[in-house]
Amino acid sequence: MTLLLFIGGLIGLVLGAELLVRGASKLALSFGISPLVVGLTIVAFGTSAPEMAVSTAAVLNGQTDIAIGNVVGSNIFNVLFVLGVSALITPLIVNIQLIRQEVPIMIGASLLLLALGLDGRISLMDGAVLFSLVLAYTVFLIVQSRAESKAAQNHYSAEFTPAAPGGWDLKLPAQLLLIVAGLGLLVLGSDWLVTASTIFAKALGVSDLVIGLTIVAAGTSMPEVATSVMAAIKGERDIAVGNVVGSSTFNILGCAGLAGVVSGDLGLAMPTAILNFDIWVMIAVSLACLPIFMTGREIARWEGGVFVLYYAAYVAYLILATQQHAALGAFSTAMMSFVIPITLITLIVVLIRREKTPDRPR
Repeated sequence: MTLLLFIGGLIGLVLGAELLVRGASKLALSFGISPLVVGLTIVAFGTSAPEMAVSTAAVLNGQTDIAIGNVVGSNIFNVLFVLGVSALITPLIVNIQLIRQEVPIMIGASLLLLALGLDGRISLMDGAVLFSLVLAYTVFLIVQSRAESKAAQNHYSAEFTPAAPGGWDLKLPAQLLLIVAGLGLLVLGSDWLVTASTIFAKALGVSDLVIGLTIVAAGTSMPEVATSVMAAIKGERDIAVGNVVGSSTFNILGCAGLAGVVSGDLGLAMPTAILNFDIWVMIAVSLACLPIFMTGREIARWEGGVFVLYYAAYVAYLILATQQHAALGAFSTAMMSFVIPITLITLIVVLIRREKTPDRPR
């Protein structure tokens, strides 16, 4: 029964986000708002809607560990697993703007979350600052994109078109119904998911934090998985990367910010385990994007494989640490003394070789 509740929650979140984006997009386009603005605002917020819904519901239920674990865990999952699997399908092209602008912004947001949480909580004011930044970031993207080439403008126009004449979603009541249904499914799905996750945690003897970092984080990231994997399959390799980086920034600023605001005067507690380990993993994988993205401005298959293996190692560490398994010490020693140094050396060698090699035509 609990498994059905969890699956039902996931379905509700994904379907709710889809309905909300469709209804809001059609409504905005019918009022004459440009497809560019729709693509950079409504759709961007829509991909992070499951994380926002779950984190907010967790705070309202008093389970703040799930809320912050979901944000941190989703970002680790996005970079290591989603990018890794997408790169295994096909080597991913990295747009130069991602290296110069989007990745540094993602790293900055990660460091800001750490700085605000060092006192042990994300206060109401901290949450307001984070959420204000995601609004400012969105406005910045809109202003920047208006100056882009005609081809970029046409990309959004082709992807987001007003409702066809005679279409059922042309009328205002239908568009409002889509929005209300989407919001309703997000609320219901998030409640089911948080409830089921709590039951899982108690049954497995693990904390809400671990469930939030793993199962909930992976579940709420399903829209990102679907978008990036399908983009890789279709050959839209830059979209696969941009989706993950943009979503990670929205998760930190939007989801953690909204959860902090909803928490009110009590604030959003930052678990010691997060401050001591997981948030550093999140920052490390964000920083790792720069040298990997710079190696020929692509993510090769072997680099994607390394990402996936590191995510498996991260989850294995969480499981071993939760159970206080005897193998934890040996596992940690192997990772810190052998696997991570070898990976760093390999990346440095590849980066040096790529810099000496003339850029390949793309």
